[in-house]
Amino acid sequence: MSIEQLQPASPQQASVYLPYIQGNKRTFLPYAISLYQKGVLEGNRRIEASEAIPFVATWNVVTLPSDLTRCRMQFQGDAELSYEVMMVNSEFITYLIELMDNYKRNRSTDFSQAFYRKLLRIEE
Repeated sequence: MSIEQLQPASPQQASVYLPYIQGNKRTFLPYAISLYQKGVLEGNRRIEASEAIPFVATWNVVTLPSDLTRCRMQFQGDAELSYEVMMVNSEFITYLIELMDNYKRNRSTDFSQAFYRKLLRIEE
């Protein structure tokens, strides 16, 4: 399923996250929740001066914004290029909102730099 085919989550589902999501990001919230509920995403990590690297991200779906979500990413279908990160669900939803905003602007399904820093445990 592509991002463009997503149906927005219900207003009731989105309302649970409203205290955690501010400003313009709320526009993408119902779609980010819908994507989140799928539990899987295929995309491409864009690398400067190189070809994009395909990835598959999977995560456990939890109910509350304060629950922990475990996200696993595998690049190029290679088990040795697998990474895993745990974070509060509301934070992961924020990364999905950024991904959707990026998709809208660039037609590229990829997470933000901030997400990759967290995934790879790189301190800012």
